[in-house]
Formats: sequence, structure tokens, C-alpha cells
Amino acid sequence: QVQLVESGGGLVQAGGSLRLSCAASGRTFSMNAMGWFRQAPGKEREFVMTIDWMDGTTYYADSVKGRFTISRDNAKNTVYLQMNSLKVEDTAVYYCAAHRATAQPMALMSSPNTYWGQGTQVTVSS
Repeated sequence: QVQLVESGGGLVQAGGSLRLSCAASGRTFSMNAMGWFRQAPGKEREFVMTIDWMDGTTYYADSVKGRFTISRDNAKNTVYLQMNSLKVEDTAVYYCAAHRATAQPMALMSSPNTYWGQGTQVTVSS
């Protein structure tokens, strides 16, 4: 089992920055892929970024390329999502996800073996 806890969300003005954290515990050594997804009110969950820690393959949604980056601190078992140049349309609940094998966004999102955090709210005001 893997437990994921997100933090770092909040209210920020457009153009500002936030850094989300995802603290992992449990059998984290088996999670080769992690990522971030988001869900805005009235919309379906969509992928933001995922990364395969084994080979470094990273997937970015077009809407966040050049603005968001993903990183991790192995010592803290924590994954980060640095969000810069935030836009009003980035407003959503952001979820951390982990999977043993795949970082491919659609597979990770639909797999019954994906672990999810509880989400953290990001609100960007104009």
C-alpha cells in the first residue's frame, strides 16, 4: 500500500506561483511513476504532468508546458509540482498519483492499481 498526501495549495493571483508537495509513505520503492492530475468544477479529471522515475520520461499537458515542472526529494519521499505563471484556468483540485509501472497519463489515470492522494485546492484569481 502507498499513501499520498498533497499540500501547498491555496489562493494566488494570476501570474503568481505555487509549489505543491506530495508526501508518499508505505511501499514507495515500488512506485516507478508518479504524476499530478487536476479536476476543475464541473469538469472531468485531466492530467497535468507525469514522470517515469526509471528513465526520466516526462509527459506534460500542453496547457502547462513551460510553466509547470515536476521534481522529487528522495530523502523525503516527496514529489513536487512547481507552478509558475499561473492562470485563472489552472484553478482546480490537484491530485497526486502513483503507479508501479506506467507514467503514460491515460493508463495511469484509468488503472485500478493507481494510488491517489486526497487532493489540494488551487485557486487562481484574476
